[in-house]
Amino acid sequence: MAESKRYISQTELENHKKPGDLWISIQGKIYDVTEWSREHPGGALPLLNLAGQDATDAFVAYHPGLAWQYLDKFFTGYYLKDYSVSEVSKDFRKLAAEFSKMGLFEKKEHGTGILLCIIALLFSISVYGVLCSNSALVHLLSGALLGFSWIQSGWIGHDSGHYQVMSSRKFNRVAQILTGNCLAGISIGWWKWNHNAHHIACNSLEFDPDLQHMPIFAVSSKLFSSLTSYFYERKMNFDSIARFLVGYQHWTFYPVMCFARINLFAQSFLFLFSKRKVPNRGQEILGILVYWTWFPLLVSCLPNWGERLMFVVASFSVTGIQHVQFCLNHFSSSVYVGPPSGNNWFEKQTDGTLDIVCSSWMDWFHGGLQFQIEHHLFPRLPRCHLRKVSPFVQELCKKHNLQYDTASFWKANVMTIETLRSAALQARILSNPIPKNLVWEAVNTHG
Repeated sequence: MAESKRYISQTELENHKKPGDLWISIQGKIYDVTEWSREHPGGALPLLNLAGQDATDAFVAYHPGLAWQYLDKFFTGYYLKDYSVSEVSKDFRKLAAEFSKMGLFEKKEHGTGILLCIIALLFSISVYGVLCSNSALVHLLSGALLGFSWIQSGWIGHDSGHYQVMSSRKFNRVAQILTGNCLAGISIGWWKWNHNAHHIACNSLEFDPDLQHMPIFAVSSKLFSSLTSYFYERKMNFDSIARFLVGYQHWTFYPVMCFARINLFAQSFLFLFSKRKVPNRGQEILGILVYWTWFPLLVSCLPNWGERLMFVVASFSVTGIQHVQFCLNHFSSSVYVGPPSGNNWFEKQTDGTLDIVCSSWMDWFHGGLQFQIEHHLFPRLPRCHLRKVSPFVQELCKKHNLQYDTASFWKANVMTIETLRSAALQARILSNPIPKNLVWEAVNTHG
């Protein structure tokens, strides 16, 4: 006689969502991933953020079909009582299965080898310009070319963190260390840790690190309540300094983006020298040391401090274009307070993301970020296929009356500045003793 199934309620499942006790539901079966969280390739944070609830859609989005066979060893023997699947999730899973049958997750046609050659060419021209020319203009252009090489290396780092861009995992790792740590001075380990958290908790003010830029930026007045960052494990205090800086953020946005690399350097160092478990820490640190050897030496070869400063500013500022691109996709979209929810995975990804409308010949410039909605729904999908699957995602959103926001690159910039300006005005009001409702009405009165 078949053994009867054992069930637990959603309330009981929610009791298992703390470090040392992590249970998740996948297709109604309950898995204990507590021990696995220490070895999980994506880190413990995604499991912690989705623990105590159904995580089927997130699992489908992040894992290949082969991953399903490893779940049984984590099965607790329990099933989720009254488990049901929304129509949106059903269609999302069908779409993911269809893309898998088409082989889209395996066909990586965007030519990483060609891109590596382009990066090497840009880097070589930049170095040649510094070493073999006495012209200040050439030195300025050399700095700009180096910045462009960092942008392209950033796309490889981004892609290789989501899926294998090279012929083997070993070569994939080599590409990551060379383009990320050695060439750009940014830890690929830190990037994956940060970026996975962003994807899982897209536009959560408390859980998405890509929206946690206090005291410099605040995309929503909800941050004025001094929310807690569960990623950085600290309180994001909205004090007098933050109020002042945020009050002018729509003016400081682009200048700050020109030097945003400095923050990435700092985050990389903090990550690599922290007490947390860092896979291949030695490789990562060695790669960073390579960068901090060749870059200062190259800058020192310039004839005077004026040209050295010009070179650094030019290279950093050009790379700032990429930092702006990362912000455009999310800053002006819907935000929320609280942990991510696995039950409305599709809806949260589409609500918090903006696509950039552009011609196909400009895809190289955006590096896949122009199809950010598609990328967030199918992060393992190579960017060469994002344009191809976009109509299917639009159709699904239309069918279920869900947001699918798009804007031109120019319009997205305007929307981002408008979002920052709106929060800035509210920040200024909070520092004014006059009742804020009257001031807000006066500031926003038209006619």
